[in-house]
Amino acid sequence: MTQKNMDKFITALEDSLKNLSSTSEENLSEGVGYIESYNDGVINIKGLHTLKMSEVVEIEGTGSLALVMNLDKDVTSALVLQKSSKITEGLPVKSTGEFLGLNVSEAFLGRVVDPLGNPLDGKDAPKGDKFMRHEDSAPDVMSRKSVHEPMMTGILSIDSMIPIGRGQRELIIGDRQTGKTSIALDAIINQADQDMICVYVSVAQREGKNAQVIETLKKAGAMDYTIVVSAPSSSSAVNQFLAPYAGVAISEYFMQKGKHVLVIYDDLSKHAVAYREMSLLLRRPPGREAYPGDVFFIHSRLLERAAKLNEDNGSGSITALPIIETQANDVSAYIPTNVISITDGQIYLQSDLFNAGIRPAVDPGISVSRVGGSAQTKIIKKLSGSVKLDLAQYYELKAFSQFASDLDDATKARLIRGERVVESLKQRESRPYKLWQQAIVLWSASKGYLDKVERTQVTTKIAELLASVEANESALVKSIMTEQALTDEIAQKMDEVISNFLN
Repeated sequence: MTQKNMDKFITALEDSLKNLSSTSEENLSEGVGYIESYNDGVINIKGLHTLKMSEVVEIEGTGSLALVMNLDKDVTSALVLQKSSKITEGLPVKSTGEFLGLNVSEAFLGRVVDPLGNPLDGKDAPKGDKFMRHEDSAPDVMSRKSVHEPMMTGILSIDSMIPIGRGQRELIIGDRQTGKTSIALDAIINQADQDMICVYVSVAQREGKNAQVIETLKKAGAMDYTIVVSAPSSSSAVNQFLAPYAGVAISEYFMQKGKHVLVIYDDLSKHAVAYREMSLLLRRPPGREAYPGDVFFIHSRLLERAAKLNEDNGSGSITALPIIETQANDVSAYIPTNVISITDGQIYLQSDLFNAGIRPAVDPGISVSRVGGSAQTKIIKKLSGSVKLDLAQYYELKAFSQFASDLDDATKARLIRGERVVESLKQRESRPYKLWQQAIVLWSASKGYLDKVERTQVTTKIAELLASVEANESALVKSIMTEQALTDEIAQKMDEVISNFLN
């Protein structure tokens, strides 16, 4: 190439760069491309080079939106959010310049919505007053405060041994049909007088199960402070993927107003499967168990948004209870280990315990709470220490006693105490305990008052005891609820009441 031609080339290149830099942001955002191909809910767009990840594009003439998921050199891939028979190759696609989100307000309380905020309960769409993005950054370290307030579930075995604090992320894990959703619903029902807003996110569940959940919450009067985000199994993979992010976006709206929120993701196993389906459609390279390489990141960026904010940021909190379903009690599988490593502990439900009639089937050996002890009420913390020890000794001795023909009196006494503690921790579904009820049951079991009661009669005796205390000992109930600590007066009064009842 001669010097003259080289100069011409450089001049032309400089002119084109000037033209590119002078193009206004407005013109860039109003750029229009076209659909090169459309398969299985994925559109490949050509001609739009200014798009960003997670941006929303509009398919003109169809009323459908699509979510940008892949940015390649020449082609952009996006997932269609509202399927339409009008979508065909060659249709123009326009950039909206916006990210996906929904307009949230107090009007969402008591409603059932889809991940885009559209109503699913047959009523008018709830009016929003603030736009909350599905994808947003988690609160930074300086805006957080350590978890220090209890989040009572009303389930004795959890509140005593695996306590949860406001702002914590506690995993509920176990095989199918072991009572995972029941624990989550009991936790929601127990928030009736706890100044807590609840968000229940249903991912890829049967429509019949969703209807049962909503009916249970309505019967308990819990829908008044609950929002249900539903992406049933009949919905698209992209809807199922977006549901937990919609749930946490709604939760953040209330947290930023200084309120406390409990959000339940039921369940993240199906969420990971939906993301795997999306990724395979987008032709991303598969990794272990065909999940994409960033399957850990989708859950970590979701659960990190649960937090307890400090006073400067309104003191609000989001407590997250994600649910994971295991296969044959295998907690070492890919997705379970991922989520265990993200959360602050796990409540493990053992199918063998469930089948043995121990409900809730919480396994105290594998279950753990990494921060809940510092957020536990003083009276329960004081009473639950010996319960853990009694249970640990019982399960250890039970295994050995099967091979021993003759046991000494001390061993027999420990086995009897352990059996009574196990029976006392049994609890009926949708019957969460109040703080005073938990204190009475724990005191009865740990102090040996139930040792002389027949094992099969323990649950009946406890129910009768609680009814008697509620009817005749209002002063004791009031002092426990007010003090929330084990004073000498409360201990003496509980001893007196329980011994009188059992004698």
